[in-house]
Amino acid sequence: MFVELHAQSAFSFLEGAEQPEVLVEAAARVGMPALALVDRDGVYGAARFHRAAENAGVRALVGSELTLADGARLPLLVEDLDGYRNLCRLVTRMKLGAAKGAGRIALDDLAPDAGGLVCLTGGRQGPLAAAVARGDRESARRVLDRLAGIFGRDNCFVEVQRHLDRAQERDLQRLVALAREAKLPLLASNQPLYCRPGGRAVADVFTCIREKTELDHAGRLLARNGERDLKGGLEMAQRFRDLPEALESSGELALRLAFTLKNLGYRFPDFPLPPGTPALEHLRDLARQGARTRYGDGSLAARARRQIEHELEIIGRLDLAGYFLIVWDVVEFCRGNDILVQGRGSAANSAVCYALGITAVDPVGMDLLFERFLSEARGEWPDIDLDLPSGDRREAVIQYVYRRYGRLGAGMTANVITYRGRSAAREVGKALGLPGELQDRLAKLVSTWGYQDPADVLTRHLAEAGCDPAQPRIRKFAALWTRLQDLPRHLGQHSGGMVIAAGRLDDVVPLEPATMPGRVVIQWDKDDCAGLGIVKVDLLGLRMMSVLQDSIRLVSEQGGQVDLAHLPPDDPEVYAQLQQADTIGVFQVESRAQMATLPRIHPERFYDLVVQVAIIRPGPIVGDMVHPYIRRRRGRESVTYPHPSLEPILSRTLGVPLFQEQLLRMAMVAAGFSGTEAEELRRAFGFKRSERRMAEIETKLRAGMARQGIEGRAADEIVHAITAFALYGFPECVVGDTTIVDADSGRSVAIEDVVRGRVPVARTLACDRDRHLVPRRILATTASGRRLVYRLRTAGGRELLATPEHPLLTPLGWHALGALRQGEEIAAGPAGAGSAVAWDHITRIEPLDFRETYDLQIEDDPNFVANGLVVHNSHASSFALLAYASAWLKVRHPAAFYAALLNNQPMGFYHAATIVKDAQRHGLVVQPIDVTRSAWDCTLEHQGVRLGLRYVKGLHETSARRIIEARTARPFASVADLVARTRVAADEAQTLAAIGALAPLGGRRRADLWAASVASPGPLFAAAAETAATPPSSPLREMSVDERLAADYAGTGVTLGPHPMALRRRALAEQGVTRAIDLRHRPHDGRVRVAGSVIVRQRPGTAKGFVFLSLEDETGIANVIVTPQLFARHRLVLVTAPLLVVEGILQSQDGVLSVRAQRVAPLRVRGHVIPSHDFG
Repeated sequence: MFVELHAQSAFSFLEGAEQPEVLVEAAARVGMPALALVDRDGVYGAARFHRAAENAGVRALVGSELTLADGARLPLLVEDLDGYRNLCRLVTRMKLGAAKGAGRIALDDLAPDAGGLVCLTGGRQGPLAAAVARGDRESARRVLDRLAGIFGRDNCFVEVQRHLDRAQERDLQRLVALAREAKLPLLASNQPLYCRPGGRAVADVFTCIREKTELDHAGRLLARNGERDLKGGLEMAQRFRDLPEALESSGELALRLAFTLKNLGYRFPDFPLPPGTPALEHLRDLARQGARTRYGDGSLAARARRQIEHELEIIGRLDLAGYFLIVWDVVEFCRGNDILVQGRGSAANSAVCYALGITAVDPVGMDLLFERFLSEARGEWPDIDLDLPSGDRREAVIQYVYRRYGRLGAGMTANVITYRGRSAAREVGKALGLPGELQDRLAKLVSTWGYQDPADVLTRHLAEAGCDPAQPRIRKFAALWTRLQDLPRHLGQHSGGMVIAAGRLDDVVPLEPATMPGRVVIQWDKDDCAGLGIVKVDLLGLRMMSVLQDSIRLVSEQGGQVDLAHLPPDDPEVYAQLQQADTIGVFQVESRAQMATLPRIHPERFYDLVVQVAIIRPGPIVGDMVHPYIRRRRGRESVTYPHPSLEPILSRTLGVPLFQEQLLRMAMVAAGFSGTEAEELRRAFGFKRSERRMAEIETKLRAGMARQGIEGRAADEIVHAITAFALYGFPECVVGDTTIVDADSGRSVAIEDVVRGRVPVARTLACDRDRHLVPRRILATTASGRRLVYRLRTAGGRELLATPEHPLLTPLGWHALGALRQGEEIAAGPAGAGSAVAWDHITRIEPLDFRETYDLQIEDDPNFVANGLVVHNSHASSFALLAYASAWLKVRHPAAFYAALLNNQPMGFYHAATIVKDAQRHGLVVQPIDVTRSAWDCTLEHQGVRLGLRYVKGLHETSARRIIEARTARPFASVADLVARTRVAADEAQTLAAIGALAPLGGRRRADLWAASVASPGPLFAAAAETAATPPSSPLREMSVDERLAADYAGTGVTLGPHPMALRRRALAEQGVTRAIDLRHRPHDGRVRVAGSVIVRQRPGTAKGFVFLSLEDETGIANVIVTPQLFARHRLVLVTAPLLVVEGILQSQDGVLSVRAQRVAPLRVRGHVIPSHDFG
């Protein structure tokens, strides 16, 4: 029996041409019972290889090919757990002992960690290859004896390969003789790099990339033929019929290799405890102390104590006390080092987390359900994410974890960087020797190919680019570009995930240096870790946390004090600002969609803000729940409840269930479910659902309600609300041949192939909160069982088979498929990432039959594009506390808030130019950049903000620091003195002059430009420059207002002078153009004209979609809606013009104003443009 024990995947970077999952599928197809993945210098692909093999019924054997000091490669296979740990340690030692990507290990260094490992002598790059090729029998024998001495004679196999090459056949005979002389076993392999047609071409492209050459000139660097594929037992038996023992050795050794990743042996570290104190008791002491601090003797204290004891009981039974203590320890480090930290996610439902200070929202006062965070029925680790300020403060926390658990005890999770559109286009173009200009054109074309099926549209797009699709080299480009999509390119690091282990983490997975100094990264990504039960703690950098912390610091430097934990909870001025959608820069509620909803929700207290943050997202809100809530809030619909017992649960949301906690509590109150049973209900409806299981749950619900005396219509309403909500929140309910888009390659893939592991897809397209398509990671896949499905068809020719509860996106929010009607519009995603959704009309909905169903869990935006339609899949978290804190700071400490906001750009939806103008419209004095006063960052000055030198484009921070240091020693006497003493470059000095930053030295912009253009005398003659006579006056006229604006935007990206629209106001007024601030005084359905700088542009992928524009003038922002027909007529203007005049109909609803455009025209640009933040 033959088993391939030397397969290599694309995780042998720039060599292997297949994903591990594809190799497994091929092995299963040829009937191979096991397969060994032996990638170069690591186990990068081992986790996904293991998962795919389990699904396919193939035994996944683990190994790695280590690069030796002389460049040879030694394949090692793992026999047992000790061997796996030794392999991980060897790889770690090799990687951490060298620069990133340059690790090697000496043969003698293998001996201490050789236990449990089996070595092969390898192929043409093995340690025997060079000596055997040159006929140096003695050298080859010495190396072979050394290997046998290190690993043992039973663990050393002479590897033989046959790729139909004469030189290789000669070497094979020499290897056979050498093995028989040394009395060592032979082992046959083919060392496959691919398993599908076209694989050799991909491998050749990788060779060219690796060797920095082109296919035309690669010569003997390329493979001699296409024999490096995965071959089955029959073909190998024919090829090695003269050496049957070599084939038998592979099968026998495969049986010996008992280790799989199922036996990883990972343990979470123990937390250091006071002597004699169990972890749970220590946690109980800390929680009780925290509860006294949080609740005191208030009205919630008794309830909080009971809840904490309940949670501690569950934590104890699940043996998770150590995990909570470790997270608490990280939070305590943050507090002790003045680093703002806040836990988020479902951890906010835990009173223990709140008492420990991990989270900031009171789950008892908010009536949140702990079982949503942690349940005995769930059987998985809790998930606590910590939000930290981005930058140095977050890095300090990461370094603390390294110090706490050791450099070998902690590591960042990896992020596998893959070949995607443009990178693949450039690499393939270079390998094919295409002209540089054509490479550039092809790379730019990729975004127009978007994320469609390349097999369908690639050749058409090539023709549009001026390429001949029939030309052989162009055809080869198209084929190779498609094959490279999603193949691993190199290893990066995850933005915040850290893994820690009891003892040495490199007993579990190899470590290697990260690009960032002081960090190490493990060889697996977060999905690999989750699949193998490795616990990850997310330390996430959030720029708004930096803004809040910087704001607090600036306030304290001015003698004030802000405690985010004790902000006035219902500040009327803060809510007045929110009600007016005056939220530029405010966390989570500054988007156009949020601004359009805020006046309608009209938040008046914190819970309203929780609703506001959640309701605009595609969160756990079923079908028609959003608009009924708004109608009830506006008094247009009466508040009703399915049953009086539900009033305490639903009263805060006006009888409409909007949150998952309400779903679970409805089941507990109406049907008598325990918390664990309610969690089981959610999982039953939302995870691996089946017709039988759903029927059981509904029966249990109805029986429970009957015992409570709830029957008839009330019971039906409750069952419908609970089941629809649960299915909405977690709808694994589309059929197997539903296609999703692989966002990294553009191909269409059947969801069943993704769920079954047959086709690897890392990211797909989802719809963000502003209804734009964005690439999002697939976090998990689910087979949901047989379910009744409906068929939906659209006017655009789309068809979707899904369960009736499955929500689809409509112009009015998410609606269950079964509740939709013929003629209604639903969101379609026909174009690529960045484009807005289009709207398609339903032509038919009908029940079909029972089918196997599937779902994906998507990162950030809980939905995905299926068969071209946007379908929902999960709930979203609330950031209401941060939203309130940022809104409060904007109202109560505007100078500190705006300074911090400007210091943390880029972030959010708006450019710094818009933020500066927003600050000025709020009456804040913003002072210009001044070389005699500005620091590097923006600072507070006389209750206003002084712009920092960081905003000077092209000015290096080191130059800015020299300016600050020099003026501290003594004031600058002149421009020449500044240049001489600070050694700023000529272009830096000229930019400072152009933006007016040198004006405090006595000149004006053009005069300072003239002076800055004089060559510096250097530091040796700086004193002479300081006392020199005044230089001749500038012959240049001073800048006009328009020229100053242009210089401001060119040199800083912002201006403190008049808004560009203010300079045009008189002419615009003569044309009947209304200012943004005056739209509120115009009648609904009246005709208006508006004009402004396009600061946000959101466009659809086809002419059928709507375009949403935000136009800024000197008074504020006007929102414009462009119809598909108008967009089709004026596409170029709408997409490219920085300044627009729009005429249309004013629409006003609940204080939300927008202009439905009927005519658009560009305004002439006078050399100054406010940058636009385009999502299209």
